[in-house]
Amino acid sequence: MSITRPSGFEEVCDVLATAEEPLTAREILDRLRARSVDGFETSYRVATVLGQAAERGAAVTVIDGSPYRYRLDEPSR
Repeated sequence: MSITRPSGFEEVCDVLATAEEPLTAREILDRLRARSVDGFETSYRVATVLGQAAERGAAVTVIDGSPYRYRLDEPSR
């Protein structure tokens, strides 16, 4: 079964893959803008993309808190 990923998911994953610690949606948005990635107007959109991906089984962990933080899951060995 194939996982359908939300638009922009790959760009967000690229940011998370280079992060040394979990990031907030605002921090991810700032890094996307620094990379000149368009398509994300707000941190809410970033959070929505990550939340949808996590619900669909993507390798994203949503860390409860205020604000939420996000990280990529470690690949299994």
